[in-house]
Amino acid sequence: MLPQFGTAVRKKSLNKPVAVDPDGGAPDKASVDAAWLVLEAANDLGDHAAIEACRRVIDAELNGTVARSADVDLVLGYFR
Repeated sequence: MLPQFGTAVRKKSLNKPVAVDPDGGAPDKASVDAAWLVLEAANDLGDHAAIEACRRVIDAELNGTVARSADVDLVLGYFR
């Protein structure tokens, strides 16, 4: 079975705990929300590197782990 991305996964993940930064920082919920927006834009633009980074950020949240900082930086800086 292929991994699911999009609205179906977002609806399933709403009640899951959000990963917390191991340094005691805030949950990375903002980066996950941004990753969904960037994923849609990157799909439209055919930006494969951004698509993969978004998927890693989203997968990390779904698995309860922390995403790589390089992926989070790409996601948060995508529209700048």
